[in-house]
Amino acid sequence: MRQYVPSAVSSPRLIVSAIGVALSASSAYAADPAASSAITLDATSINGKAEQASTDYKVEKASSQKYTAPLVDTPRSVTVIPQQVIKDTNALTLQDALRTVPGITFGAGEGGNPQGDRPFIRGFDAQGDTYLDGVRDTGAQTREIFAIESVEVAKGPNSAIGGRGAAGGTINLVSKRAHLGNSLDGAWTWGSDQTQRYTFDGNYQFSDSVAGRLNLMTHESNVAGRDKVNYDRWGIAPSLAFGLGTPTRVNLDYYHLESDDLPDSGIPYTIPTGGSTARTSAHPSKPYDGGDSDNFYGLTGRDFRKARVDIATFAIEHDLTDSLTIKNTLRHGNSMQDYILTQPDDSKGNVNNGSVWRRANSRVGNTATTTNQTDLFGEFYVGGLKNSFSTGIELSREESKRSSYTVDTDTVPGGTANTNCTPGMIGATSGYNCTSLSNPNPDDPWNGSIARDYAGTDTKSNTRAIYVFDTLELSPQWLLNMGLRYDHFDTQYRSHDATGATAVNSKGVVAKGKDTSEFVTGQLGLVWKPAENGSIYVSYATSATPPGAMLGEGTEGNPLGNTTDRGGNLLSSDLEPEETTNYEIGTKWDLLDQRLSLAAALFRTEKDNARVQVDTTTYENVGETRVQGIELSASGKLTEKWQVFAGYTYMEARQIDGGAVGKVNDGNQLPNTPNNSASLWTTYSITPRLTIGGGAFYMDEVYGSVANTTVVDSYVRYDAMAAYKLTKNVDLQLNVQNLTNEVYYDKTFSTHFANQAAGRTALLTTSVHF
Repeated sequence: MRQYVPSAVSSPRLIVSAIGVALSASSAYAADPAASSAITLDATSINGKAEQASTDYKVEKASSQKYTAPLVDTPRSVTVIPQQVIKDTNALTLQDALRTVPGITFGAGEGGNPQGDRPFIRGFDAQGDTYLDGVRDTGAQTREIFAIESVEVAKGPNSAIGGRGAAGGTINLVSKRAHLGNSLDGAWTWGSDQTQRYTFDGNYQFSDSVAGRLNLMTHESNVAGRDKVNYDRWGIAPSLAFGLGTPTRVNLDYYHLESDDLPDSGIPYTIPTGGSTARTSAHPSKPYDGGDSDNFYGLTGRDFRKARVDIATFAIEHDLTDSLTIKNTLRHGNSMQDYILTQPDDSKGNVNNGSVWRRANSRVGNTATTTNQTDLFGEFYVGGLKNSFSTGIELSREESKRSSYTVDTDTVPGGTANTNCTPGMIGATSGYNCTSLSNPNPDDPWNGSIARDYAGTDTKSNTRAIYVFDTLELSPQWLLNMGLRYDHFDTQYRSHDATGATAVNSKGVVAKGKDTSEFVTGQLGLVWKPAENGSIYVSYATSATPPGAMLGEGTEGNPLGNTTDRGGNLLSSDLEPEETTNYEIGTKWDLLDQRLSLAAALFRTEKDNARVQVDTTTYENVGETRVQGIELSASGKLTEKWQVFAGYTYMEARQIDGGAVGKVNDGNQLPNTPNNSASLWTTYSITPRLTIGGGAFYMDEVYGSVANTTVVDSYVRYDAMAAYKLTKNVDLQLNVQNLTNEVYYDKTFSTHFANQAAGRTALLTTSVHF
């Protein structure tokens, strides 16, 4: 049984046709020698002016005006993944792109965590800390890269810039927007595992100050080394700009992404039973696939995932003077998920018995967000001292609705509910809810019942915020970077039954709650410039995570009061926002005639009022976690022909105080946080036409939970690429990802399973550009 999200355009073949039409229609002006060449620009600004060469790995400045200094003078760790790195690595999703940034891992979706991107930055869950052009992108989703110019990762507490949450940092995606000049880029990719991908990026200048841009994408693929898993998606992102090159500029943008996938159900953890050692931190369980890493434990006739994202943006920007600009951004976004997927359950000792229970996880979710940001930014002098500043206000309203399906996964059809799977219950005896660990059949004729469960939870939140940032030039050698933000955040939730009435559990607890939080967060950094091309800095930054910050779109580490634990007990009333503090000392240098950027930082991040459970029904803000370590990075050109994008992160991430209930885990390593991680990507232009490149990506072992009882092994993945210019307008690029066909896991969950990464994948891309 497959469920479908209604859509005005259901077939991605229409997008393929549109690409063909666009390529044909655009060729006339693209071939015109008088047409302007492409312009790469700061995609958050809408002035239409070039910012830097599009082939550079080195980036001078973050896109947001809230960063009031170039990156070399910004006193915090910020990594920008430019378009050329995205292109050279053939990154297709946000997770692909973030592989080039060490210190970031991904967790698996399960239970309260919806399917989609769940990054961890410096040991802290950042599922709700992703932004699009500086505006929070709330809904859970698997983000594409076809309409993205670059990706900016700020590490360390960042609530001053991003608002609530951001304990470990933020991720900002910078959109492709219309600009002056004419350009056309079309690409089609064929690869292993039936991969077919087509993209189109065309920009046309209609007049001296008006331009339009259109990005299109369609993608179909299976997954190397994984039976049955497949992805099918398409997207469109038009952009229209008025007033480019004038004092008043307007941008209208729209983004649509739709997908229909058979998601990967992952590999179960083992559970020692009987006379074996129990699962402990000394003897943690690891994923076990029964001897065949291709094994897929889902059901092709039951599992599905359909998703849709729509985002509309209106931005207007006006230069009040040569040094003062005002900008307003209004955005409405909607994301939708509908899925049933099999979780290979490890309970009851099934895996050790050679069998797997096909537990069903499901969700029907919708998130809607409306945000308005007004910013004033520029430069002014006080007492002869230069101030580069940005100030603004933010108003937003976010709503989420989620429910699920009722799926019959009972292993004793018609009998008492049972999740135990013995070898004798594999197959028809259990209604195909039990399958073999070593030889599962995804095409089993499962015919259990599926019913829409309209009981669910609705969550609403409102944010009102004001912020100010300033870089004060005390002298040519000394800079003071300051930022302050005040947030008023109120949120409420209500769980309801299928009739819409507020739910009451078996213990009489009414399932609704609300909270209002007010908090101030900030950043302060002192920069010393011993030379024009370098800096040494010390900085301090804070973040705040109020109750209900995730809007029900992930695991609430600080949930609203009046919620219940798994036993149905009423938890204590709402507590204070969790506060995270970061201390950092670092240095940044632009070397080799400004071609290469090097950075190093020592950091210590502390959360000393984490919400922890002190008894059966009581939570208090008395917990403590700590992450400290070192980061190194390099980006840019070693020579005119040799580029590099590399980094290394060491983290010591520990639970210091888990409260009375969680103290058994004190001293344990935080989940999804490797001690060591590193990435290296480099390319070399052998001739003006031929470029070769490659990369290596290392990740230490990662624990699935703070109990440290589940773990995935460390790994090294190698990639390679070669690109050749057939003509001035046609390129070929071959990428081989996971060159050695390493079997490794890139997402972990606290119990039950881990997600296996794709095996060796070859992708051949033909690009035309004018």
